[in-house]
Amino acid sequence: MRRQDSPPFAATTLIPLQNPVFRSIWTATQISSLGWLVQSVAISWLMATISASDLMVALVQAASTLPAFFLSILAGAIADSFSRRGVMLAGHCLIALASTALALSVGLGFISPWLILGLSFLAGCGFALNDPAWHASVGDILEKREIPAAVTLMSVGYNVVRSIGPALGGIILALLGPLAAFGLAALSDLVPLSAVLRSKWQVRSSPLPRERMTTAIHDGMRFTAISSEIRVAIVRATLFGLSSISILALLPLLVRDQLAGGPIVYGVLLAGFGTGAFIAGIGNGYLRRITSQNRLITLASVACATCCLLLALTSSVAVAAVALAIGGAGWVVTWTGTDVCVQLASPRWVVGRTLSIYYALTYGGMAAGSWIWGTVAQNYSLTWALEGAAGALLLLAAAGKLLPIQLWEESDQGPLDFAPPELALDPKPRSGPIVVKVEYSIPEENIEEFLRCMRERRRVQSRAGARDWTLQRDLQKPTLWTETFRTPTWTDYLRLNHRLTVTDRQVGERLAALQVDGSPPHLALSIERSTNPAPGSQVQPVPFVSRP
Repeated sequence: MRRQDSPPFAATTLIPLQNPVFRSIWTATQISSLGWLVQSVAISWLMATISASDLMVALVQAASTLPAFFLSILAGAIADSFSRRGVMLAGHCLIALASTALALSVGLGFISPWLILGLSFLAGCGFALNDPAWHASVGDILEKREIPAAVTLMSVGYNVVRSIGPALGGIILALLGPLAAFGLAALSDLVPLSAVLRSKWQVRSSPLPRERMTTAIHDGMRFTAISSEIRVAIVRATLFGLSSISILALLPLLVRDQLAGGPIVYGVLLAGFGTGAFIAGIGNGYLRRITSQNRLITLASVACATCCLLLALTSSVAVAAVALAIGGAGWVVTWTGTDVCVQLASPRWVVGRTLSIYYALTYGGMAAGSWIWGTVAQNYSLTWALEGAAGALLLLAAAGKLLPIQLWEESDQGPLDFAPPELALDPKPRSGPIVVKVEYSIPEENIEEFLRCMRERRRVQSRAGARDWTLQRDLQKPTLWTETFRTPTWTDYLRLNHRLTVTDRQVGERLAALQVDGSPPHLALSIERSTNPAPGSQVQPVPFVSRP
């Protein structure tokens, strides 16, 4: 059941920090983020000084976000199939490598716009590996009720650093030059590597063999496509990223051309953005109590549109700082809301993949937005680009009526304790296809409720791996209904049942209550066999059915 005016859980923002593993990695991540923000200021300003192309400046944002679009889905499948801790280590290694190479290139005087974009792309590959694994690991490290607080804390922590990092980056850049900024970033990237190496946490392992990568990716995409809450959250977040990234992508041009400022002004304005995000993050729990999540995200789009309009019309640093604080508040409210929605709607077996699809599309939207608004600024004007982004954000706010973000469900996404049924034959792991038939005896007065439950049952079974799901009614005995679906192999049948959650079982319990006399439905398992034997084979097809 959804609550319309209260947060889904009572956990406060700071409770996750009581967990030593989460606290260690979270703290290390903030240190690394500080170095990354200092480096981002240096990269953007360096690009603005060595390149006369407005598009190249805007593409700095695209270079670091495009890898998430291309690699995140694969990274999510890897995070669900292998050790998430190992995936995090690999991601941080790539980030550290890119930062070190950039520092060395600047120190040796070998720097060019394309080298900057290439190393930014390499760092983006590291983030594409690390982010789905880290966010998915939150549910392994913490209790489920602590996940909203943890996601908010991660966002707030980053935006606290955002309020400090850009200003610090501007000061370092102005006083010590870009080499010092890149050196600090390279050193800071070693901190999360050490934290993850020292930390270990328990992860429930599957008794089944690991899926092939192609199958794992397909199953994750199918689950995401079938889950309406996740699907809507991803669409809204992608459109928001495409429109709102104009604020950060065009900010160096705004400082250089419209405000006639330098790196310190650029850092101060980014600090204003981070301050607004920090305030909104701290008050996010209160805001969820007084209004719906969908309305919050709609208002966040309006806030970012207001930011774009003010930036387009002002030549005052003070007004620009206030505008960026408003935009930062809208930024953190949107990303926190959509991230938690995806996390809580995803069972543990697929959370890495759903998050990776979420990151892939949202980062892809931001990369596309950086290119679009950079092109508009170069071919027309900076004012046109910001006003166009504001219009897009207002349209997105209006779209909240058509694509409402659904509030988080207080549901148990933990796996069921499944025991395979007793069989007369012993199927091999790759035996199949397996045909599953479930027979229901439903009285006439329960049919409407039965069909409503069956629509939910089809969604539950299909996203867990059921193929060719159908529902038939017996013409000779109208009270008899048969649910039928297939799985490619016996292992896939077992995997499907291991994927079902405690919440999914409630659908089956409601269906059982609709049966005549409340008796349980009858399950029958069969294996398909071709009537055409293999060449030279005399073996006849042998069907088998489970015992009632």
